[in-house]
Amino acid sequence: MNKILILANSASGLYDFRNELILELLKRYEVHISLPDGEKVPQLAQEGCKMYYTAIDRRGVNPARDLKLLCSYWKLIWHIKPKIVLTYTIKPNIYGNICCRLQRVPYIANITGLGSAFENGGIIQKIVTVLYQIALKNAACVFFQNKENQRIFAKSRICGKKSRLVPGSGVNLDRHCFKEYPLEEEHMIFLYVGRIMKEKGIDELLYAAKAIHKEYPKVLFQLVGNYEDDYKQKIESAQAEGVLELIGYQKNITSFYQKASAVVMPSYHEGMSNVILEAAANGRPVLATQIPGCREGFTEGVTGFGFPPKNQEALYDTIVRFLNLSYKERVQMGRCAREKMEREFDRKKVIQAYIEEIQSAGKEYKL
Repeated sequence: MNKILILANSASGLYDFRNELILELLKRYEVHISLPDGEKVPQLAQEGCKMYYTAIDRRGVNPARDLKLLCSYWKLIWHIKPKIVLTYTIKPNIYGNICCRLQRVPYIANITGLGSAFENGGIIQKIVTVLYQIALKNAACVFFQNKENQRIFAKSRICGKKSRLVPGSGVNLDRHCFKEYPLEEEHMIFLYVGRIMKEKGIDELLYAAKAIHKEYPKVLFQLVGNYEDDYKQKIESAQAEGVLELIGYQKNITSFYQKASAVVMPSYHEGMSNVILEAAANGRPVLATQIPGCREGFTEGVTGFGFPPKNQEALYDTIVRFLNLSYKERVQMGRCAREKMEREFDRKKVIQAYIEEIQSAGKEYKL
């Protein structure tokens, strides 16, 4: 049986958003997976995947560590001898695919977002651009999750043999089924799901939550996720004041979507926000930044409201605008959100796109 190798930087991200693809691949291939953590490894191994540990410095730019990662990928690919390699996120996309190119192994990359290293400019951006140009030159296909990322790569002359746009990771419409909107007499809850860090817009969210709490004391903000930056003191202080409730990381967040009146996503950059897709699939309106990777997931005034990134007053105004809607209007917004997911973001579409490109690469390389 032909082997497929998957390189990714998060076990939970791979399992939560791409496990349906993995299960489909297991019907046809021997699936090998390299990850830097072990959170979902038992589940993946039980499904039949062969697992490998590869350390990745996810957020750092350390030449020594990155060189070590390059060497680890080289040895892994040489040892497994896969017929094709699938990569996700910046470091597997760059270092894994450089190894694939040098070893003449076909590969497919997925640009899950540009990330701060690419977007902040300066010498780091120039280095990342060159590395991407080298890594993706021979890619059988480069998947993009939004048109803006695809445009930026084309402008920067970063290209593979072909590119293809997919609706992010899509959303599993069976797992994230429609939930009836919370009853009118219940407290309104604005839910944030994600890492507690600056680039996710936490500073703006804290400002807006405090301002809203003064005018609407019965409104509650819930934060589901772990700290990645030093926000511990700020979050605990806001929680003590009754402004928000920190839930922390949760393996299953369905019940939190169910109780929420709306989901807030103030992020600075996304490939395609899975939180927005899941919230909408559950029938919840979305208040999100008007950036690539967020704006595709909602229709302005129909399934949610948008606001510019890094603008705390705009976020506050958007929340007030939502609060001023009637209960009937909020319910209808949630229903429209679910319908949009059914039309545009069914995860089955993403799986089919991958199968098609893997088969296409197989014909080209005579796998």
